Amino acid sequence: MRRTGCRPAHRLGSMSLAQEFSATVSEPTRARMLRLVLSAPEGRSTVTRLAEQMGLRQPTITHHAKVLTDAGVLERRPEGRRVWYSVAPGRLDRVIEVLGGEAAVEPDAAVFDRVVEDLSVRFAGTFGRETVERFVAESRDLLARAGGGSRLASRTAEFSAQRLSAVAARDQGSSGVPEVLFVCVQNAGRSQLAAALLRQLAGDRVHVRTAGSAPASAVSPAIASALEEVGVALGGEFPKPLTDEVVRAADVVITMGCGDACPVYPGIRYLDWELDDPVGRRIEDVRAIRDDIDRRVRGLIATLEEPAA
Repeated sequence: MRRTGCRPAHRLGSMSLAQEFSATVSEPTRARMLRLVLSAPEGRSTVTRLAEQMGLRQPTITHHAKVLTDAGVLERRPEGRRVWYSVAPGRLDRVIEVLGGEAAVEPDAAVFDRVVEDLSVRFAGTFGRETVERFVAESRDLLARAGGGSRLASRTAEFSAQRLSAVAARDQGSSGVPEVLFVCVQNAGRSQLAAALLRQLAGDRVHVRTAGSAPASAVSPAIASALEEVGVALGGEFPKPLTDEVVRAADVVITMGCGDACPVYPGIRYLDWELDDPVGRRIEDVRAIRDDIDRRVRGLIATLEEPAA
C-alpha cells in the first residue's frame, strides 16, 4: 500500500486510513487543486494550468500533485509533452465527500420524528403511522450504509416517500402511466443518465425511478455536466439502494451491469442494456455513453407508447 509521504510515520500510526485520507485531501492547497481538476472541462488538468489558476509556482503544484498521486487520489497520465492529472475513479466519491465542506453529523432523532410526522400526513388514508415509521427507519439505515452523510435526513425523507409511493402504486393497480425502473451498480452514472433523459423526453407520460445494487454516496459530477450540456437537469437526484417494492411497482425494469441483483417477478418486462460505466471516465467517454443512452431511451419511449395488443 502506498503512503502519502506528506506526514511523519509516527503521526500516520495514530490516524485511521479514513482520517489520513481526509487530511491529505482537505489540506487547503490540495483541496483547491482538486476542485479545479474536478471542474475542468474534461475533468483533468496540468501542473502549468493549475499553477496559473492558483497563482503559485509550478514546483509547489508539482509537490502537491505528487502527494495526491502517491496517495492514490490523483492519476497521472503523460500525453506527449504534457502530463495530465485527474481524480482516480475509485476515489471520486470519497474526494467529493471530503471537499463538500460539511461534516457528516448524525441528525438528531427529532429530525426523523418530523420526517415520520410529515409523511404520515402526506400518505394519510393510504398508510398508517406504524408503516411510515418502519419505512423511514429502514430507509435511514440503508442510506447510512451507502454514506448518506450530512444529507441523511433529507435523503431519508425523499427515499421513504418514493418507496411508499411505489407500494401505493402497486396496490392501487395500473394508472395508465408506465412505471420504469433503471438499475445499475452505483446508481451514480448510467441509471441517472437514463432516468434524467427519460423524464425530459417523456414528461408526465412515464413515471421513472432509479436504484443501485451497491449505491455510491453521490452522483458523479461528470454526469450532471454531461446532462447540462444537452439542457437536462439532474435536479436533486442521489444514489438509492435497490428495494423490493420499487421492482414490484415497475412495468419495465432496465438493468445496466448489475448482474442478478434485481429480483424477477411475473408480469414485469425486463431489459438489460450493456453499457460502459461512465463514473470516473473522461468527459468525452461520458458524452458518448450519454448519447448511446439517449438513443435507447427514445426507442424505449416508442415501445411504451405502442397500443396494447
